[in-house]
Amino acid sequence: MTTTAAAVLAFAIAQPAFAEADTTVTQVEDVIVTGTRRVDRTAFESAAPVDVISESVLESTVSDELMEKLVAAVPSFNVQRLPAADGQAFVRPATLRGLSPDQTLVLINGKRRHRSALLGGRGAQGVDLGQIPSFAIKRIEVLRDGASAQYGSDAIAGVINLILNDQPGVSAFAQASQYYEGDGRVLEGGVRAGWAIGDGGHLVATLTYTDSEATSRTRQRPDAIAFQAANPTLTVPNPVQRWGQPDRDATRFVVDASIPLNEAVELYGFATYTDSSGVTDFNWRNPSTDTAYRNSAAFPGWNLRQIYPVGFSPKFGQDETDYAVNAGLRGELDSGLSWDFNASLGEDKIDYFINETINASFGPQSPTAFRAGVLTQREQNLNLDFTKPVELSFLAETANLAFGAERRVETYKIGAGDPMSYQVGPGAPAGLPSGSNGFPGYSSSQAGSWDQTSYAGYVDLDLSWTDAFSTDIAIRYEDFSEFGSTTDGKIAARYQISPNWAVRAAASTGFRAPTPGQLNSTRTSQGLDTTTLQLFTAGRLSPANPVAQFFGAKPLEPETSKNVSVGLVYRNADNGLTASLDYYRVEVDDRFATSPNFTVTPAIRAQLVRLGVPGADSLTSVSYFTNSFNTRTQGIDAVGSWKTVVGEGTLTLTAAYNWNDTKVTRSKLSEVSNLARINIEDGLPEHTGNVTAFYAWGMFEGMARVRYFGDWTDAQFQSSADLVQAFGARTFVDVSLSAQVTDQVKITVGAENLFDTYPDEATFQASRGLIYSRNAVYDTDGGLYYVRVGAKF
Repeated sequence: MTTTAAAVLAFAIAQPAFAEADTTVTQVEDVIVTGTRRVDRTAFESAAPVDVISESVLESTVSDELMEKLVAAVPSFNVQRLPAADGQAFVRPATLRGLSPDQTLVLINGKRRHRSALLGGRGAQGVDLGQIPSFAIKRIEVLRDGASAQYGSDAIAGVINLILNDQPGVSAFAQASQYYEGDGRVLEGGVRAGWAIGDGGHLVATLTYTDSEATSRTRQRPDAIAFQAANPTLTVPNPVQRWGQPDRDATRFVVDASIPLNEAVELYGFATYTDSSGVTDFNWRNPSTDTAYRNSAAFPGWNLRQIYPVGFSPKFGQDETDYAVNAGLRGELDSGLSWDFNASLGEDKIDYFINETINASFGPQSPTAFRAGVLTQREQNLNLDFTKPVELSFLAETANLAFGAERRVETYKIGAGDPMSYQVGPGAPAGLPSGSNGFPGYSSSQAGSWDQTSYAGYVDLDLSWTDAFSTDIAIRYEDFSEFGSTTDGKIAARYQISPNWAVRAAASTGFRAPTPGQLNSTRTSQGLDTTTLQLFTAGRLSPANPVAQFFGAKPLEPETSKNVSVGLVYRNADNGLTASLDYYRVEVDDRFATSPNFTVTPAIRAQLVRLGVPGADSLTSVSYFTNSFNTRTQGIDAVGSWKTVVGEGTLTLTAAYNWNDTKVTRSKLSEVSNLARINIEDGLPEHTGNVTAFYAWGMFEGMARVRYFGDWTDAQFQSSADLVQAFGARTFVDVSLSAQVTDQVKITVGAENLFDTYPDEATFQASRGLIYSRNAVYDTDGGLYYVRVGAKF
């Protein structure tokens, strides 16, 4: 599909809810609250592109995870599966416009959401959208434009604002789904209850529970087949390890409230809480080749075959608790000055465990299950915001002045694991690897607590110069305790050509500050060389680590950006058609990445052992986070919708298309690897899109959706040779049929990936049993069918 052709064919993203069949079609536009501080702007009137994703659109995607629903609605939003990728199997990286996961700011009810405690494989520390139940959300607003001048750090790619449901009444649902292959069963249910309080107040509570079984798209490993043939008296599991989605369960709770205290002041607040756990497989350890099976004079007569005669695949998991509490007062003075004082506290805590493994260096003294350590991310925010209408005689309408201040404290903690999860035992001199095999625990030397405080002030002025021409100007100053200050600005303009047509443009600067976790944490991970079938151990060091500095590490600096965009929008209330076409260009300097992996010599290994780095005695390479390159991302978003009467029902056609191209424009060649360049430039599809048709007729509603993902390239590190493979485009079809069987009860049956489409096989991963790339940006488990029952009272 060419860029031009796709842009011409594209229509929409913001899908209106179903309406009863009628002889007329009414388009109702929501007032948006993202990207503007006025209280009367719609998406059509915005100077920057804002997608509004309704509750009905969220319900049209099966997954219990909010990021999957965004992928189905916003083509420039991508999320990877990453099975057996340590913590990323559970906290999956999500990207907007191909930029880093932590370059998109996430808000709930307009207030900043805290980050996950996990630092991803490329150093990103973004928000885990999987902690928020979609059943608690009324709509999502996605601002596809830089907004650091308005919201602060992280808003380089854009802003995702989750608006919680505040409507009275009781709703509930139950849903069951399963893949065509017969695995991956997911049972999900939830209830939401809302009550009106006083004059305009509310209290809404939502509770959901999900139980997800694992999937497996795996072939038996060739070396496992050979081991079985050489040991016919043993029974080797087939497969010896599983590649697929993890076992998961999650309980999610949300409460949202507002209480009018008098005619001018309101108390408001919301809170979220999630308790979840999950388990996934790691690489199989072959008794014939794995170093953990060596004999050692330290343990006469003992060998690991006595515990794991057919090898072992460690079971890695996490228990996670995540909560946020947000409360404030807001009101309006007689002068027209509106004020909002808000305080929030959010924390994400991940407690890692690994079972069916061993610290081989301790031989028979070692347990086979370990707590591997605890990661905690905590954020505290204080905000004071003001808005005031300003009458200026030379303007066509009243101007809107907004200003405010913010204080944010961000803390990152690492808690050590069980001592034997990281200690070096007496068998190490004989080559028996130390640390809990598969995931060496965090050591006492890695443990600690680090924080960063920032103060910010901003001014935002919205001016309507004529009935047709308006501008929005924002400037923000922010000072960080760890590395200094930054000032960013934005100007956006909109000109209404006619009642149906308008053009818009924006230019801004932005930034993303390094987090305490990125500045200070150290991590050890293990992988399998698919050529030699030997395990390798890689260490990712803090930039402040002396060994990292020996290899060239320097203190991290903020990422900075320049954003420009220009767009054309169309709306016709008579024929129900809306559409927009936006070009964007984002230049990011000093982007974070992981450095190339440097070979660990015996001397360096001894130094790392002295520093207390877990598993250092078997380290083969080290890397560190660095500001290593600049990038230029440009693209086109084409979105729109058309709603009309067809026969006795109402048809809503929507479609969306994104072309996104990223290039590395400058790099410090000694600090950026070829793999990092490939992943940045080609690791995500350049072309993505979807077309959806909703048809409502009487008690029935039908949906058909086509999702398209273009070519992409997978690039992974291993000790003997880098793995690079190109993957072709894929198209997936989803369908569903709903029936409103009573005024209160609605039943939906459907299928995602109706035709059971799979991607190209990952040929370079065949030696370890993996069939499809774990870095795919779409589900690689095949077709999925489901049934959902919803009730409203």
